[in-house]
Amino acid sequence: MRSIFIKEINSFFSSIVGYVALLVFLIACGLFLWIIPEYSILRYGYASMDRFFEIAPWLLLLLVPSVTMRSFADEFRTGTIEWLSTKPLTDLNIIMGKYLATLALILFALLPTLIYVYTIGSLTLPDITLDSGAIIGSYIGLFFLAATFAAVGIFCSSLTANQVVGFLIALLACYLLYTGFEQLSKLPKFSDGIDYYLSMIGMEFHYNSISRGFIDLRDVVYFLSIIILFISLTRFSLNSRTKGA
Repeated sequence: MRSIFIKEINSFFSSIVGYVALLVFLIACGLFLWIIPEYSILRYGYASMDRFFEIAPWLLLLLVPSVTMRSFADEFRTGTIEWLSTKPLTDLNIIMGKYLATLALILFALLPTLIYVYTIGSLTLPDITLDSGAIIGSYIGLFFLAATFAAVGIFCSSLTANQVVGFLIALLACYLLYTGFEQLSKLPKFSDGIDYYLSMIGMEFHYNSISRGFIDLRDVVYFLSIIILFISLTRFSLNSRTKGA
């Protein structure tokens, strides 16, 4: 698994696409937070990280599929999946090596955004401090959200040998899981109490819950369950494709 992890990290940074994906993510974060009027904290009037945590899930929705799209699609395209299957590695070893590498890359992308905490904190009045509990909770929520997107993205990559198709399927799946149920719950026909339970199925509900600064075990279990589900689906997909080949 360690060899797969290192291979994925090296492969990502040996391509210009990897650097471009990270750079676009960080530039987009800066533009939305400081430049674009509708989201700019300078127009918002309050020294708060709320704007960033509203924008970040949507940027991760683009970043994570761009990282995961080549996870298995490239292996199928080049035929190296057959070489991997001859190694003393189980399907789960291969999947977890790629998954953990994706998580490491996402953490690498999120770390520079911590500078916003310091920058925004310096804009507050001397007797006012940022809500550290909410900030920590929101970062934990972002991590769980990104980890779940990664599991979905790797599964989608295992379905095709085309990276672009893998990206588009992952983008659609992550979008539907993140906000699809939330939007569905707002339909008038579900306003009789079912709306609450529908919204609970989506990731946005649980992300917002953790972002309040209180880590509810139910939210953690939800994200872990989705991750385990898609890791299992990836294992089934990989097994069926390799055995079929």
